[in-house]
Amino acid sequence: MTLSEPIAVLLLSCTDRPGLVSRISHFIFERGGNILDLDEHVDTEENMFFIRVSWSIGSFSIPTSELSEAFMSLAKEFDATWKIMIGNGKMRAALFVSRYDHCLQDILWRQSIGELAVDIPLIVSNHPDLEALAERYGIPYHYVPVNPETKKRAEQEQLDLLEKHDIDTVVLARYMQVLTPRFVEHFPSRIINIHHSFLPAFIGGNPYRQAFERGVKIIGATSHYVTEELDQGPIIEQDIIRISHKDTLRDLVRKGRDLERLVLARAVRLHSEHRILVNGKRTVIFD
Repeated sequence: MTLSEPIAVLLLSCTDRPGLVSRISHFIFERGGNILDLDEHVDTEENMFFIRVSWSIGSFSIPTSELSEAFMSLAKEFDATWKIMIGNGKMRAALFVSRYDHCLQDILWRQSIGELAVDIPLIVSNHPDLEALAERYGIPYHYVPVNPETKKRAEQEQLDLLEKHDIDTVVLARYMQVLTPRFVEHFPSRIINIHHSFLPAFIGGNPYRQAFERGVKIIGATSHYVTEELDQGPIIEQDIIRISHKDTLRDLVRKGRDLERLVLARAVRLHSEHRILVNGKRTVIFD
């Protein structure tokens, strides 16, 4: 296989039964595919089967345009939830941001060096502050002010921009606005958020000061898919770091900022490489 040879990626979940891996592998084999990676998991409590399999399709006997249709009969037999992606394409992501720049800086840098399999056609913000950063990377910056009186109109403007640019995924790189259910339903399991992990203990506008005053010994960051329930979506990635009595409030903020950018970058990579299966309120991560 050459580096430019296309691959297909199957994500599938269904009720567990004997022979699932064999049947899926045989479907690929008998059509000339070469399996490159296969990872599966069985949730014994729920009796659910999950699989991610990628294979080369350079010599596949079925055109990519007919691949999903060809797999349909097997998927129906399994009563499966599934999707097949052509894996050498790049996810088209829009970055939403407010005034904090650390997550935006990190994603733009990683994308610029080829670490993330994403194209970023635009950046959307409810503040004009970070336009210079977008210009540095040559990415159009759209300032869309949002307040309670204009929120509905602003979200429609944002949705129009996303449709115009054929956006697949929205990354909230510290976008400090709550999305409405109407916005969220346009991108099911395709809006990625990042925030500190002090919730629900420390709410409000200054959680790091509350945590510092409480003498916490661990801080963390969480990235998850956005749902209608605020900050309750399926978790993609988390990380923590220890805090000691020597750490100042500024240290907590610095460490938290570092965690947020790293955790968000991991979540974007997992999503863009089709390594996540959503299972209700949880995720199965094939990494």
